[in-house]
Amino acid sequence: MNILRHNVTRLNLVLILLVVTVSVCSLFIGHLNEFSFALPTDAKLREIVIYEIRLPRLLLALLIGAALGLSGAVLQGLLRNPLAEPGIIGVSGGAALGAVIVMYFNIVGAGSILLPVGGIIGATISMTLLYFLAGKGGHLSKLIFAGIAINALTAALIALALNLAPSPYALSDILFWLMGSVSSRSMHHVLIMAPFVVVGTVLLSFSAKGLNALTLGEKGAASLGVNVAGLKFNVIVGAGIAVGASVSIAGSIGFVGLIVPHLLRRFVQFKPGALLWPSALAGSALLVIADIIIRVVPTNAELKLGVVTALFGAPFFIYLILSHKHVEY
Repeated sequence: MNILRHNVTRLNLVLILLVVTVSVCSLFIGHLNEFSFALPTDAKLREIVIYEIRLPRLLLALLIGAALGLSGAVLQGLLRNPLAEPGIIGVSGGAALGAVIVMYFNIVGAGSILLPVGGIIGATISMTLLYFLAGKGGHLSKLIFAGIAINALTAALIALALNLAPSPYALSDILFWLMGSVSSRSMHHVLIMAPFVVVGTVLLSFSAKGLNALTLGEKGAASLGVNVAGLKFNVIVGAGIAVGASVSIAGSIGFVGLIVPHLLRRFVQFKPGALLWPSALAGSALLVIADIIIRVVPTNAELKLGVVTALFGAPFFIYLILSHKHVEY
């Protein structure tokens, strides 16, 4: 146990250093085709670039990456299936649907706080539906089929909303938002999203001991004094809040919660509970790095963050399925 604790502490320190390094790089790197690739020499303009453009973008990437990485690790522990991930199993799709409904009916006009609320409600409903469809420790195919069904339903309802969009401008806005991005966001968006992400991650962090015990099965965990019903409630609500708030502000950004736990699991001796905070830190670093890649790739139009994560994540997901090397809890 002391060896595990030492390894986890060392891993967390390395990841914190990585997060700090990429964060500093994010503040000093702009688009290749913009005058602000390097910071302007004018002090006032430099302040605007850092505090009004790059800092909100960085903070959103850090928060969303942590929420997605942590949620992926927790969902894999709860379902005891290493291919569980918010985007794959429909949680992000439910969040997107909830946010689209708020935008479509212009409910957000009554108060911007309602946008993440819509995403949270959608994500929580999808998470609950998934648990009852796939169940705990469900077979890989059962989990994937349940995720496909939820994703298909949410995608169909989103497509219906787009099809009935009152104007082409509304259609364009929703489409671009769905691709996932942290650009063109302000500190106002950070302040809206941050409280929800913090609450969601705190709820998820309470599940660490329970997830370790759950590797023995629900009866085994209960015999060790774990409140299994309370554990499920914390994970469903925590993941719903964290993922729902993230998707509602930045759109759908997938595969972070799949890639990160797989890369780190061996360093924590395959303990689900020990994987949580390293996954949150690595998720933050991964999303910031992906956002930096977007800026340095010379393109006429900026790539969307969700597109970049999908380009890396989808082949990784296929590899895990075909290789049969994924770890069973």
